[in-house]
Amino acid sequence: MLWLKAVHLMSMVTWFAALFYLPRLFVYHAMSEDTVSQERFKVMERKLYRGIMTPSMVVNLIFGLWMLYAYAWAAYASMGWLHLKLLLIVVLVIYHLYCGRLLRDFALDRNRHGHIFYRWFNEFPVIILIVVVWLAVLKPF
Repeated sequence: MLWLKAVHLMSMVTWFAALFYLPRLFVYHAMSEDTVSQERFKVMERKLYRGIMTPSMVVNLIFGLWMLYAYAWAAYASMGWLHLKLLLIVVLVIYHLYCGRLLRDFALDRNRHGHIFYRWFNEFPVIILIVVVWLAVLKPF
């Protein structure tokens, strides 16, 4: 059953890489002023979101739930750290979906935020990653 964990970790790394990179593309897109650059960013953002970010999220969730069922379902009620981790994953999925909304706004030339907003927005998944890894490794409660 270690292969479940291996696939879960690989998809987690891929998902987080995309969660870090897409908002960085938003920073540069928000700063771009010429049409050629803006159109290039639209293509890059769409391919990253649809081709890498969303599939890796789906694989991560499937294998995470599979591990939950296979390993921890009976002990789930007493695992406070896992409850918090799952809550943070729900928050991360909401962040992911909000990235999709921002992507749509850029695609329709309706971006309402400046590059400074996206620089701060880019930091959110870093905080989630730190806390989730801490919870999963240390299992503090």
